[in-house]
Amino acid sequence: MISYVRRTVATCALGALALGAAACGGSTGPSPQAPAGRPAASPPAASPSAAPPTLAPGPAGLTPVFKSAPRAKERSVALTFDADMTADQGPRAAAGEHFDNPQLIATLRKLKVPATVFMTGRWAEEYPAQAKDIGRDPLFEVANHSYSHYAFTGDCYGLPRVPAAGMRADVERAFTAFRKAGVEHVVPYFRFPGGCYDKQALRALTPAGVTAVQWDVVSGDAFATDAGAVTRQVLDGVRAGSVVVLHCTRSAAPTTERVVRSVVPALRAKGFRFVRVSELVGAAGRA
Repeated sequence: MISYVRRTVATCALGALALGAAACGGSTGPSPQAPAGRPAASPPAASPSAAPPTLAPGPAGLTPVFKSAPRAKERSVALTFDADMTADQGPRAAAGEHFDNPQLIATLRKLKVPATVFMTGRWAEEYPAQAKDIGRDPLFEVANHSYSHYAFTGDCYGLPRVPAAGMRADVERAFTAFRKAGVEHVVPYFRFPGGCYDKQALRALTPAGVTAVQWDVVSGDAFATDAGAVTRQVLDGVRAGSVVVLHCTRSAAPTTERVVRSVVPALRAKGFRFVRVSELVGAAGRA
């Protein structure tokens, strides 16, 4: 019951990010357009695949949904980071609010942690230099988190809703924003804003040819102020093949960078290896 409550509260916070808070953002630190520092070399093993794996369509041809790879042969885990910015947050950005977190990206690079960044198209438009910098780093892969970060179902934590007729267009608009920003390593994965989806949404996205990626570990970093509590929740939840949802956010998820600095060595000490989502999707497809 406690686990269920934690998951419900954390997921609600994820949806609320789109309305009142920024992802991948903060009000201090480097300029939002300045690429984060990179170590001398990324590990050769992190080179991305030329053809990211996808899952076969689900029943009735619906968009397939991937949550974890529970049958993974290795103790592997994927850290994923949502880069949220809604379509209507331009005035807030113009007023000086930052929706990025270069320090977190720099920490991932320093620790040599592969990761998948689920980015909204609006975020890529606001920070094209950073989007391009993340996409060209072989440690990372960029996936689609919609253009607008509006909900694809009704009753999704108060998020504005994308009409069914506009769902595919919203996803494709995000891919277009990535191309315009020069993002090189984009994978055909999609994460529903707020984690909310139904059969109508899965049917609407079938022509887009994406695999929907959810998660099995909620970090609870949204609005968290206790990095230790978030770290414990991640460590308690991770299993072989897990997908962890986090945010690269300083204003709405200010503890995340500190959590990463604690979680990474702790999981490595337990024998876990960090991978991008594409590796877990590939493992699931071969199972």
